[in-house]
Amino acid sequence: MTRGAAFFDLDRTLLVGASGTVFSQAMREAGLVNRSLPGEALLYRLFNTIGETLPAMALARQGANLAKGRSRQLVQQAADKVADALAAMVQPLAASLFEEHRAAGRPVVLATTTPYDLVKPLADRLGLDDVVATRYGVHDDGTYNGTLDGPFVWSAGKLAAVREWATRNDVDLAESYAYSDSFYDTPLLSAVGHPFVVNPDPRMVLMAAARRWPTISLSGAFKSAEPKSAKPQGGNMDLQRLALNFTHPVFFPYVKFRIEGTERIPANGPAIIVGNHRSYFDAAAIGVAIAQTERSVRFLGKKEVFDAPVLGQIAAAMGGIRVDRGTGSDEPLQAAAEALANGDLVAMMPQGTIPRGKAFYKPVLKGRWGAARLAALANTSSKQSVPVIPIGLWGTEKVWPRSARIPNVLNLVTPPTVTIKVGEPITLAYDDLEADTATIMQAIMDLLPEASRNHGKPTKQEIALALPPGYKADQQKEKERRPGQD
Repeated sequence: MTRGAAFFDLDRTLLVGASGTVFSQAMREAGLVNRSLPGEALLYRLFNTIGETLPAMALARQGANLAKGRSRQLVQQAADKVADALAAMVQPLAASLFEEHRAAGRPVVLATTTPYDLVKPLADRLGLDDVVATRYGVHDDGTYNGTLDGPFVWSAGKLAAVREWATRNDVDLAESYAYSDSFYDTPLLSAVGHPFVVNPDPRMVLMAAARRWPTISLSGAFKSAEPKSAKPQGGNMDLQRLALNFTHPVFFPYVKFRIEGTERIPANGPAIIVGNHRSYFDAAAIGVAIAQTERSVRFLGKKEVFDAPVLGQIAAAMGGIRVDRGTGSDEPLQAAAEALANGDLVAMMPQGTIPRGKAFYKPVLKGRWGAARLAALANTSSKQSVPVIPIGLWGTEKVWPRSARIPNVLNLVTPPTVTIKVGEPITLAYDDLEADTATIMQAIMDLLPEASRNHGKPTKQEIALALPPGYKADQQKEKERRPGQD
């Protein structure tokens, strides 16, 4: 009979912190390592603070090569000596959770990037049923040969290893549980029927809110992942600031960023940020650029964004301002004006929506009047000038094409390049919304590369990439979509 299992990450999930420092010390005491690696202590401190980083994983990937020629038996002995010390680092409520799964007939499995020979003694101390971990190749003489025996058990590699284990052990992932702190374990958590987030890193805080994954503490009480209603002030702004503090290119390993002109974003005071719209990843790209200024920002987004299963909760939690064009309500505009009056940055895409099909490749961008209306309102009612700052985005559709329901977060080998170019403040007249909108769109177009003006006739494949999943054209509605007066 097919059954489920419970998969637990190790560092910052089962353990209070990182196991790396304990293992590193054990290797030195056993004479297997002569000295610490350059930057090792810094990486461990960073890991304990914010979770996994690409530099830490790059170091971990070199583990097999660094172990080449070392005795496997001596490594196992060193790991056995520190197993009790590691067991003492296991969070208090883990044992009761293990028992709950065992009582339900589910195997309890450690799933970790840490090498198998290092963590097997700990798993035995804890009475776990099995271990899914990175394995090193071994020579006939019992020394490591410098290669991996199987996948590097991290991110998509961890999911692949868990799937292989599940197949061998007649386990159904849809009936299984997984526990992790790390954003990079999103593939595994997405694959099981019962994902749980433990002590989440900053990126996983947002992912848990977006996916509505429950967040638990193995050292204390249950914490709900259900986001509260977004408000301009209060607790959700703390989440926004937290997100922006960690909105750094290093946290997006599936993207390469080329950012120019962030010095043109005011260091303080209100400003309206306007950008072109190519992808649902646009808001994240603008966030990356603005985060370099150490400022927070509030986004205006159409109601479909807030209704989306992944983006909606993040947008609300970050203080987003919902726009429902069908109602004709001025409430979003007033909320944005209030944010500007409070000295905030407000970001929006004047196009209103991502152009579809052939329209996506047209060189001339058409905008709605919302940005011009907000600029006029802010600059005629405010005692201080509120600049309008253009941003040109290019390449975001390579990360998240219009035809995909989610971004490609697994493209870690050849990530696409996203260009973000911030321009000079735009001079507007504030007496003609149509003219001001045209000025705004021209300023954005001037920031785009030559390829935006000379694309040529799009192919059928390119047109398909620029259409929503399952899209069926309604020519009349398409004619009515843009430009608009809202």
